[in-house]
Amino acid sequence: MLLSLHSMLAIAAPASSECAAAPAAGKYSVWRADAAQALISRADAPSLATAAALCFVGSTPRARSDPAASKAAAVDLAARASELDPQNPSIAWLRLQLCAGTPGCDIRDAATTLRWVDADNGAVWLPTLAAAERSGDPTEIDRILQDMAQGSRFDFYRNPTIVLLFDTLKLARADLPSRYVPSDLSRLSEAMVLAGAEIVSPLSAVANACREGSDAQRRDSCLKLSRIMQRADTVAAQMAGLHIEKRLAPPDGREARAIADRRRVLEWRVSAASQYDAPDLPWLKNALARERIAQMRRTPREEDIDIAILRKRRIPLEPPDGGR
Repeated sequence: MLLSLHSMLAIAAPASSECAAAPAAGKYSVWRADAAQALISRADAPSLATAAALCFVGSTPRARSDPAASKAAAVDLAARASELDPQNPSIAWLRLQLCAGTPGCDIRDAATTLRWVDADNGAVWLPTLAAAERSGDPTEIDRILQDMAQGSRFDFYRNPTIVLLFDTLKLARADLPSRYVPSDLSRLSEAMVLAGAEIVSPLSAVANACREGSDAQRRDSCLKLSRIMQRADTVAAQMAGLHIEKRLAPPDGREARAIADRRRVLEWRVSAASQYDAPDLPWLKNALARERIAQMRRTPREEDIDIAILRKRRIPLEPPDGGR
């Protein structure tokens, strides 16, 4: 019955006007809004999830006549996508993140759904931790940190989400505005913009909860969590994990030196991969985009993509002389 209701809502298209660009918006914003409407009409889970991302990223006051309505429409679209594909963690995470970024949206249902889908992922607690911090409840913060530290992973589903968005934009290309993402390179760029804007949760909640001066129980939870974060699927989460452990480790001990070495290696890989991640010839850009998507299909971790780039170019995986 719920899906039938959503189908009827899609036919009535209340989200269409909410996702429409304002008359003064730039051409690209208009194309994005038109693309969102075309994807809504397709009505499958990936299309609705991609439409949600497009609606949300265009919900700034300069781009939309009613940014609050666009955000609400994005949350509704993500919820409908999650109902159609309830076991897809990328869509469930997108739904949770869009809700967390929308004033007045209750995250509890989206957070519970994602914990069922991927119970081993400590990152799924981040919006709940942020809410507990806003309420100033130290007992609840401690409980959430303990739950987060029980996870075996800390993932934002970055690569799988980029692949989902890219595939959807390519599959629906005949329905989209002709000048909107017309190539594989532009599709990959758009997918990365959308993912970067919407799926990477702010890590300040963990950093704030794990500041120096925490009691022994919280310190233990934060140390466990920081080491899980250092294996995360995004470089930002890895860096945050290293930063938390550095704060809690003895400043002159072996652990501090190991943390500093790991940070130097990670920074080197990101910087070097960015420098060499370009085709030798301009007309190979689309081929490179397809290669990058193929790599993202094979591995969920951002750092592994950087490693693959460096290995292809035969660049060392560690900085010269350890970066010292």
